[in-house]
Amino acid sequence: MVENNEVELSEAEAEQYDRQIRLWGLESQKRLRASKVLIIGLSGLGAETAKNIILSGVKSVCLLDNEKLKEIDLYSQFLAPSDKIGENRAEASLQRAKALNPMVDIITETKAVDDLPDSFFTNFDIVCATGLKQEQLERINNICRDNNKKFLCGDVWGTFGYMFADLVDHEYSEEIVQHKAVKRGPDDTEKNARETVSITVKRRAIYVPLQNALSTDWTKPELRSRLRRGDPSYFVMKILLRFRDEYNRNPDPAKRKADTEILLRMRDELVKELSLPVGFVSDALLTNVFGIVSGAAAVVGGVIGQEVVKAMSQREPPHNNMFFFNPLKCVGFVELYGQRDLICVAYKSSAKKNKASPYLTEWWCFFLFFF
Repeated sequence: MVENNEVELSEAEAEQYDRQIRLWGLESQKRLRASKVLIIGLSGLGAETAKNIILSGVKSVCLLDNEKLKEIDLYSQFLAPSDKIGENRAEASLQRAKALNPMVDIITETKAVDDLPDSFFTNFDIVCATGLKQEQLERINNICRDNNKKFLCGDVWGTFGYMFADLVDHEYSEEIVQHKAVKRGPDDTEKNARETVSITVKRRAIYVPLQNALSTDWTKPELRSRLRRGDPSYFVMKILLRFRDEYNRNPDPAKRKADTEILLRMRDELVKELSLPVGFVSDALLTNVFGIVSGAAAVVGGVIGQEVVKAMSQREPPHNNMFFFNPLKCVGFVELYGQRDLICVAYKSSAKKNKASPYLTEWWCFFLFFF
């Protein structure tokens, strides 16, 4: 069952979060108000994620980053002012982060994740990790699972981005609309008269760890058939994570030509390794993965923020388990990896018709709600 929350909102908090309470209810806002969130990595994506979570009205946020602020960060990282270049990114972002919502307790941690004990990550209800190597992500994910804590991770490379969610065994409530036959009056004999009623149902979603999602066996026939109708974003993510693992950095705009050659070589190796169709992962997808484009960070950061709100408030079905943004197709979609039954829900937009996709429309509503 969805847990009840004993937290009571003050009069000032009720006024501050009035629009949100109208949107997802008082009990959901109470659950949010009791939540402690850890955000790892204050790049452009981390800043977007922090902004959305802080504005939602959680109890506390810890900004963790051991990197120094660089000039290139300023193109997408709006929490750190330009006069803080050379300082720690988390500490440089603290003042503006606090100004977003004075009711949220915000602290910083400047140690590297490898220098922190497992117990550190168990102090939070949910962890959002960005900019880490695969081994680091899997370590934190496993710590969270062992302690029944929720875990999300994501990244943006250029205009491409992804998010992964592991909410372990997640229970939530969902409002559904039903149609009920009614009579309009005592003499009404019309059989087709209907009215709509909203009811709240309780549901459950089971998640798998990141390790499972990244080790999907593509030799299975049911997965091979997906390649004919699928999107290559999953494999682009694997290539970019492999690049970070091998070179301890992201593709560098200053080394675009050399790094592009490395990425294409890694692509060819992955295609051979997994027996993927030749040309399935196009060159174009790997030539625009340099730096962090602020628009892509806003999209993925909006999705992560939205999923944190849904997970912590236990309201509405969260994504299970990966979201991708493919910039070439202007497509945002959700896919399930690592479980036997695979589900794909795609939300597409047509650039030619200048129409926003249903998913991106949902995200823009989330964005405009806080502004």
